[in-house]
Amino acid sequence: MKAKGFTLIELMIVVAIVGIFAAIALPSYNSYLARGKIVEAMNGLSDYRVRMEQYFQDNRNYGVAGAACPVTVVATKNFTFTCVAGAATPTVAYVATAASVAGSLGSAAGSYTYTVDQSNARATTSFKGAAVTKTCWLVKGEEC
Repeated sequence: MKAKGFTLIELMIVVAIVGIFAAIALPSYNSYLARGKIVEAMNGLSDYRVRMEQYFQDNRNYGVAGAACPVTVVATKNFTFTCVAGAATPTVAYVATAASVAGSLGSAAGSYTYTVDQSNARATTSFKGAAVTKTCWLVKGEEC
């Protein structure tokens, strides 16, 4: 009578193959999830910019020089937003920043940091925990 079933060696080979697939797929999946959350920063900064322009139309400045901007945007689950008015009086410049919250994108606070200013100049200063100087908002790779 012939035995039915799998040998231990066959099962170990299958476990090893599944482990290799998981080691390759898991980082890609985590990156995919982070890209989906980065959209919050871009939407928040775009909204911030529109609100700052509305404030400028009403007041002819962006707030008190060197202080926080007068417009506030509520923090999201994954990002906090800050803004600093320019140094000139009356202020005609600002820089708004979106920084990731600790653990929100699978990394430390500020691992993803994006900025926008009064001229709509967008920049990425931190991406996947590494400092970068890009003149665009990075989403997937290292190139704009």
